[in-house]
Formats: sequence, structure tokens, C-alpha cells
Amino acid sequence: MTRIRTEVVKTKSSGSNQSGGSEGRRPTSDARLDHHACYQAISRRDRRFDGTFYTAVKTTGIFCRPSCPARTPASRNVRFFAHAAGAIDAGFRPCRRCRPELAPAHPEWNRRADLAHKAMALIEQGVVDREGVGGLASRLGVSERHLRRELVSEVGTGPNQLARTRRVLLARRLLDQTGLAVTDIAFAAGFSSIRQFNESFRQAFDATPTELRRRPGRSPAGADGDSIVNLTLASRGRLGWSALHAFLAARAIPGLESSVDGRFRRNVPGGWIELGGGDDDRMLEITCSLDELGDLSHLVPIIRLVCDLDSDLDAIGQALSADHDLAGLLSALPAPTAVPRLPGTFDRFELAVRAVVGQQVSVAGARTTLGKLLEIVHPEAEAHQRFPSPAELLDAPLDRVGMPARRRETIRTVARAVEDGRVNLSVEADPARTEQELTVLPGIGPWTAGYITMRAFGHPDGWPASDLVLAKRLGLSRRELDSRAEAWRPWRAYAAMAIWNGPQP
Repeated sequence: MTRIRTEVVKTKSSGSNQSGGSEGRRPTSDARLDHHACYQAISRRDRRFDGTFYTAVKTTGIFCRPSCPARTPASRNVRFFAHAAGAIDAGFRPCRRCRPELAPAHPEWNRRADLAHKAMALIEQGVVDREGVGGLASRLGVSERHLRRELVSEVGTGPNQLARTRRVLLARRLLDQTGLAVTDIAFAAGFSSIRQFNESFRQAFDATPTELRRRPGRSPAGADGDSIVNLTLASRGRLGWSALHAFLAARAIPGLESSVDGRFRRNVPGGWIELGGGDDDRMLEITCSLDELGDLSHLVPIIRLVCDLDSDLDAIGQALSADHDLAGLLSALPAPTAVPRLPGTFDRFELAVRAVVGQQVSVAGARTTLGKLLEIVHPEAEAHQRFPSPAELLDAPLDRVGMPARRRETIRTVARAVEDGRVNLSVEADPARTEQELTVLPGIGPWTAGYITMRAFGHPDGWPASDLVLAKRLGLSRRELDSRAEAWRPWRAYAAMAIWNGPQP
């Protein structure tokens, strides 16, 4: 793929911020975007770059995806932004033809561990909405001024505008894809008032929500009168839902998760969500029922991570195919599942417990044990809407679960370490450091720590060290496997997923 982010581009800014004022200096352009490389991509209408940058046209005041079918503007009339928020803050509005706000996110936003990208991940999780910019800066251990400076340098605008853009783009999606009332959409997207919603929406789209509404009416009601909301989220390239669903369904915890007719359902506090693939293998279909529609705004980014929607599987597959053995294995997989997506988690602590329970047992056995654990901690059926917290597991009678005493103690050890802060599983945590924190705990070896890093953090180079299944399928010893895997960096997690999904010897 053409290298895009290589140098700073200086252009003149325009427009005004109608919702709260400028954050620091006005964005002139995005940092490290190579104007020539970006222009070549839009000239080819290359959809591989959708979401990695946005094209703003000075003569029309709109911004587009790189693949927009409209006539390519003159090079002197465009500027490029790495994030939609930067374009909106500079006074541009989304193109109504290519709908750039529906593009998948940049594959780096949830992978890199530098300050700006940690901040982006936390903003997507709604931290600014709940705690303000001060709370975000405090989590990251920096001053608000330094945080704004880093974000403006990296994505062209500050944290407040990024948070507003997150809310307004979700609202636009809900306007198009659901029949929810406009007032319900405002709160579902995370806005605290209708006035704030209308001002932000007009700034972004130069129109009111009602003017852009495509589908009048309300969403259908469920059995108890709760609203059923249907959404679609775009993946970067093919979704490969068949492989993703098979992985999630095999590990569904009874009482908390289930799989029916090719769809995966998960209970969440106050309702449930259901995921599935559609006719278009680039789209993930979501159906949900929530008591509080405001919960939707923080569930959407979690779902994107659970289904790994933003990773560029084609680029990863090309890199891994340089290895002769992996190239043969990948070619043997069905095209929609070659280099499967890396399934994430709804709850990082839950994933850590899953990893411990899964030590030296089958997937089916771990699933049964986790179901029993849930029953013991949450005996009421209606309480099966979330996985137990560390504090709840510390108080639970784990001896009734039916697993080795050493494993029960390891679960308590992990719960205690997370509870007292010795192990950091938060969004802002560094995966490499967390892996080190885990491996010093009794009962946590390299396989468990690597598996937690791989799936809880979505770390592309996470590695389940000395995995027996991986070694057998490649005909290697465990030591030979780990040595061979060094050649697969920085994509060892995807190599593991491909081998697990590959043909059995």
C-alpha cells in the first residue's frame, strides 16, 4: 500500500467552530500526510485507503473518502486530514455521495500505544463525555495542554472536537439506519442536551437532523416495549464473518452468550446485542435492545474491537505470506477466511479469566466451566447480563465450580492483582507492560499472558507461546514454534489465528 503518512503538509485553514470554539490553534492540515501520495490514492479512487485519511475540497467545502466516485478535484484545491474530526473542525462537511463518516476507522487507532493513539481509544470509549478533557489527561498522566498539542499534531484537532465528532457521526448513522425519534437519537449518541446535539449536527452537516432524516417513524418495539435498534458497521475489506462467528460461538459462555442461525448474541447490562454477517461481506449487522439507549454510544466502539473491523487483513496476509509454510497454509483456507480477524473481548478482565480457565483444557471444557462460574456468582437468571467483577470473584465460592485448586487460586490471584492495580487491563494500558505484570503472578505463564495480550488488547503481535495446537499443526516442537514465530512479527497474533483456522494435519 502506498505510504501516506510521511511528512507535514502546510495549507491554509478555513471555517469556524460553532460548537465550543477552537481547541488550541486552528488546524491547518494533518501532520505527516504526504500530499502527493494521498492525491495519487484519490486519483485511483482506491478504497483501501478509506478511513486512513479524508480529502477536503476547498472549492466545495466538503470532505470525502479517497474512493469517492465524484470527479477528482485539482491538487491545489484539496487538503488531507487523518481524521474526520479535523476536517469538520476546519469547516468542511461530509460528502452526501460517498458518506465518509461511514468508513471504517484507521487500522492504527487501536493498535499503536503512543499518547495520541491511547487518547483516541479512550475518546472512542466515551471518556471525554463522562470525565471531560481533564479526566482524559489525568488517565494518560499528562497535562491538558500537552494532550491537545499531541492530538492537534497527530489528527488535526483537539479532544473536545474528536468527542463531538464521535457523537455526531453515530447520530447520523442512527438517523439513516433506524426509525428512532430525533430526541432519542441525541441521547443514544451521547449528547447531554438537544441544543448541543442540534448545534453540533449543523456544524458537521450544515443541516438539521430532521432535514437529513431518510427514514421517518420509530424503531419497532420488542416484547416488553423496548426499542429494537438495527445498525450496520463497515469493516476494512472483507469481514469474514463465518470464521469470526465460529470462533466466538465455540467460546460462548452459557447464560451470557449464545449462537443461533449464524448470529452471535451477548447479554449486556440492561439488554442484549446480536451480531451477524449480511449479504455484503464488508458489513457487520447489529441488532440490539437496551433499556438505556445512551449505552449504545460506548457499545459501538467495543463491538468494532470485538470483531476487529478496522484491521487491514490484505496487508497482514501479504506480510505473512512471505513465510513459505504460512503462504501454503493461507492458500489452503477459503478466501473469505484467509487471515481471520482477531476476535477481541467485551470485558478485558473476563478475557483474563477465560485464559486462566482455558489452561490445558479443551475449548468446550473451558466454556462449560465458565458457565458454572457464572451460575455460582450470579445465580439469578436475570443477573446474567455481565461477567463477574474482580471483587465478585474474590468473594465467590470457587470450590463449587469444579476445577483444579491451583487454577482456582490463579483466578483469585489475577482478580486480586487487577483489583489492587498491580495488573492494568484498562484501555490506556500498554500491552507489553501488562504482559510483564501478568507473568510475575503465580500460575500465569507466557502462554496465558500472551493470549490475554493478544485478545484483550487486540495486540497484533500477541503470541500464545508454545501453544500445543499450533506446534502440532506445523509439525514443530513447542520451542521450534516460538523460534519460528519470530519471523512473523509484528503479526504473530494473526498468524496464530490463521493456523488455528487452518486444516488439521
